[in-house]
Amino acid sequence: MNIGTAARQSGVPAKTIRYYESVGLIQPADRTAAGYRVYGREDVETLRFVQRARSLGFSVEEVGSLLTLWRDRSRSSAEVKALARHRVADIDRKLSELTEMRDTLIHLMERCHGDARPDCPILQGLAGKSPEKVAKSAH
Repeated sequence: MNIGTAARQSGVPAKTIRYYESVGLIQPADRTAAGYRVYGREDVETLRFVQRARSLGFSVEEVGSLLTLWRDRSRSSAEVKALARHRVADIDRKLSELTEMRDTLIHLMERCHGDARPDCPILQGLAGKSPEKVAKSAH
């Protein structure tokens, strides 16, 4: 099948397939005499695997490691679990950062009147000024 068909069947855009080939994540496709890429069922399965791993936030390097483990029938599941555990820890860190960002924005929004006045604690907070300090200095 050509790259367009492989893209449709795998859910991976053709441009991304070419990128994955260029970074060595997937093997370069065989070529026809005219130079067109040719993919098989196994290639589509690999692309689906890569796409799913990427959608879970694994880096290109981590996906490469996962692919190696996926193909190695003598692998240790402990290695796979360790990669997943590392990914979960990274997600937990990002969730904590997002929660902190959300809380900061809510704090700033609660102090903003949201009316016609020019004073805006949100903008002051983005400028690095504490809304409480700004309020005290204005009195």
